[in-house]
Amino acid sequence: MVASWPEPIVSVQALSQTGLSTVPNRYIKPAHQRPVYNSDQSGLDMEVPVLDMRDVWRKPEGLRRVRKACEEWGFFQVVNHGVDHMLMESVRGAWREFFDLPVEEKRKYANSPDTYEGYGSRIGVVKDAKLDWSDYFFLNYLPASIKNPSKWPSQPPKIRELIEEYGEEVRKLCERLVETLSESLGLEPNHLMKAFGGEDKVGANLRANFYPKCPQPHLTLGLSSHSDPGGITIVLPDEKVAGLQVRRGDCWVTVKSVPNALIVNIGDQVQILSNGIYKSVEHQVVVNSSMERVSLALFYNPRSDIPIGPVKELLTENRPALYKPIRFEEYRLLIRQKGPSGKNQVDSLLAST
Repeated sequence: MVASWPEPIVSVQALSQTGLSTVPNRYIKPAHQRPVYNSDQSGLDMEVPVLDMRDVWRKPEGLRRVRKACEEWGFFQVVNHGVDHMLMESVRGAWREFFDLPVEEKRKYANSPDTYEGYGSRIGVVKDAKLDWSDYFFLNYLPASIKNPSKWPSQPPKIRELIEEYGEEVRKLCERLVETLSESLGLEPNHLMKAFGGEDKVGANLRANFYPKCPQPHLTLGLSSHSDPGGITIVLPDEKVAGLQVRRGDCWVTVKSVPNALIVNIGDQVQILSNGIYKSVEHQVVVNSSMERVSLALFYNPRSDIPIGPVKELLTENRPALYKPIRFEEYRLLIRQKGPSGKNQVDSLLAST
């Protein structure tokens, strides 16, 4: 593992608060990576699917809707998901208060690339890389053996309790969603969870994201295009400020948040396990000049030390295994070293034909 960052870390929020009128060069993306806003979406269904989980869990029509969303989008929003709405509002508000603390207080939790746990402002350790316009706090949640609440923020008051409570409710949702994905693929309900290593062995991490105001939002990104390396991701969006964009063919679709909804997206490990039936889809975050934005992402991942490869029940003569097995700890290291890079990570596992 890498022990230190290649350059001094700069808080993007602190940079934004200086009132600068131009984006520093290290945040300016190459022209082909800059934000795209698709104004002409006529004739296309360009809304990320919204699923009512009460209907989904009644089956079987709900399972067909899940499968359609996973095959066509790799993203969907869920309502009636079982996570308390007041808790969602409280934990998002607590993180907003954390990011409003003085930078000296936040730097007490400064992270390093060996674990990423703590407060940071970059992903990847490539020297002179173009950076994203965001700060974050990354923490380990599962398995219990790696959870260390003393590394979590102590301010504002009760933030640790809120993290614990929110993490527990989202963990339960993830368990039900993995079961639902398994059934939607025609497998036994517990099949994918077994492939993950079992619910008592899975991993989970929480990342709170802060996207400051940006003087030239058309030149940079809050988070560069990537697909998530893990199993599934549950996003608690900022309901007041849009920013998440999902690739749909050649277009970028801005997700319009539904009140009290959570956003679910398929990670690379589910793409591998489903042998490409379900897709992890590129997404990115755009920023704006007038409003800050806060979101939370909980990453629910397979056990780190077992090989993840296509489920044999999903292989056919016409569709043999598309991906080479790899342990998640190895796979995650790729993105930690290189940072976000579209679909390059999962494509690198394609079996030779």
